[in-house]
Amino acid sequence: MDPPNQTDSLASPWSAFATARDQAAFCKAWLDLVCVQIGGAQAGLLLHDPDQTGDFVPAALWPDGTADLRYLGPVAERVLMDRRGLVLAGDGTPERLRHQPAHVGYPIEVDGVVHGVAVLDLGVVTDAQLAMALRQLHWASAWVVDRVRSRALVERDAQIARLSFAADMAAVALQEPGFRRAALAIVNQLAIALHCERVSIGILRGQRIEIEAISNAAIFDRRMSLAQAIVAAMEDVIDHETAIVYPPRGEDEMMPTAHATLAQTFADVAICSVPLLVDTQIWGVITLERGIASGVAFDEDALARGKAVGALLGPILMLKRDAARPLLERLAAGPRDIAEAVFGPSHPTAKLVFCAALVMAGCLAIADGTYRVTARTFIEASVQRAIVAPFDGHIRASAVRAGDVVEVGQVLGRLDDRDLMLELQQHVAEREQGLRRERQALASGDRGAQAVTAAQIAQIDAAIRLVRYKLDRTTLVAPFDGVVISGDLDQLIGAPVEQGRMLFQVAPLGFYRVMMQIDERDIAAIAPEQQGVLTLMGLPDLQLPVTVRQVTPVASQQDGSNFFRVEAQLLDRTGRLRPGMEGVAKIDAGPRRLLWIWTHGLVDWARLWLWKIRP
Repeated sequence: MDPPNQTDSLASPWSAFATARDQAAFCKAWLDLVCVQIGGAQAGLLLHDPDQTGDFVPAALWPDGTADLRYLGPVAERVLMDRRGLVLAGDGTPERLRHQPAHVGYPIEVDGVVHGVAVLDLGVVTDAQLAMALRQLHWASAWVVDRVRSRALVERDAQIARLSFAADMAAVALQEPGFRRAALAIVNQLAIALHCERVSIGILRGQRIEIEAISNAAIFDRRMSLAQAIVAAMEDVIDHETAIVYPPRGEDEMMPTAHATLAQTFADVAICSVPLLVDTQIWGVITLERGIASGVAFDEDALARGKAVGALLGPILMLKRDAARPLLERLAAGPRDIAEAVFGPSHPTAKLVFCAALVMAGCLAIADGTYRVTARTFIEASVQRAIVAPFDGHIRASAVRAGDVVEVGQVLGRLDDRDLMLELQQHVAEREQGLRRERQALASGDRGAQAVTAAQIAQIDAAIRLVRYKLDRTTLVAPFDGVVISGDLDQLIGAPVEQGRMLFQVAPLGFYRVMMQIDERDIAAIAPEQQGVLTLMGLPDLQLPVTVRQVTPVASQQDGSNFFRVEAQLLDRTGRLRPGMEGVAKIDAGPRRLLWIWTHGLVDWARLWLWKIRP
């Protein structure tokens, strides 16, 4: 229990501390209470940083506000630098003698941020008294920390409320179709929500403000005196580039003449004008007016709500206005906006990009490069041999399929020879019968019968030779070393084939030609003997040199475009090539300016389009 005299001395600071309404009163009562509780305190100083800018200013002095406590400044600086409690001697040295005054400093830190510092002059104290003073100062700092956090929560709730209010206004704007309907809905809603007699929205067009909407007025004349006065007030915001409140809330605020004139002319009690921002640039102004019915000035919360609405609604209203503009006006606005960004006073990034593009275009206009024509390419065999059915028959067996590498004389497939064997046996039997008849005629001396029989035997011999020729051709063999390009008879075993039907295609290995499809827009740049490079999809690691041999003067249509077939020859051979491979070839068409190489396609298209539309 405190002694009576100490209790009486604490009663007044505790009462002031408990009833403190504002920050200044709280800080003064807190410092008074701390200095009274810590016995032997000679003076006290509380510094704080109200805007978190690093500029600490005095929040309270003890024992009175007129005391010169600048000698405690070095202690405060050391505490802010070290961010911990410190004890220094009266002369500023860290080592304190037993009979030397002590200065104590303690930081007020919240969530890793220093919001203030308390410094006390304790005079000459013992070590035990010094330790107790530090302990009490540490415990007392919790009240200040709690106060800082409470204020932060209040500010956060207020900010959330302002953002929610601005979001509601944005929702009103987005729900309305068209720019003017959205602007009218916003001013009507703001007039109700902020208890205003009149709310106006003006948009900056060139160097002048034009009013687009006035609350509770679907139709108005921009030439009337009220509209002219509101425009003048809005121009104050454009000139000063900040929100304006009338009447001014402090002596340091400006006295806008146009706002004063508007208030005096139309009996407005309070006026608040906030800018509509788009990318930090003022695009328009919202003017709020309160009349005699409301009778209250715009406080800090109302001003903050207006600023939040202006920052959020600016881009929305701009998009709606741009969407509502006629097509010709929108087309004309594009080059104008670009020219303003490049040559205007702002947008340094756009100017930098324009200068870089200009330098690059100049370099491309004077630098040379190799113009290369790109073409889709196919690998074809220079020689192809067709293996066809020598006669009508049936497929008996298939030994190879497309893609197989074969050697000369290798069996590719066989035709069924059973009918031919039966036919051969029949002819042999007929020949034996003919020989017997011939011997009988010879024995009987019948020369006429002998001659007829001899002719029949010769006919049968010719038929036998034909059958044996066919039997020899039932086995299909490779005419040379090569690769089978086409032919897969595994699914056709036993199927009939007609004479002359192609069964296999064989191409020799190592003899290929390159067939390129050149777009008709690039064919004029292609000529024989030009060099190029070919890369195949199946062999992306190889770049094969080619030479143009022949340009076919016949075009073919594919995928909606016309192509010319150009034949080229491979200069280097590789065993990994196969007929049918596809790839991309680039043919060197000679030196050109780099600017022409990159833009000639667009320029040629524009020339053709202008030619088509020219009367």
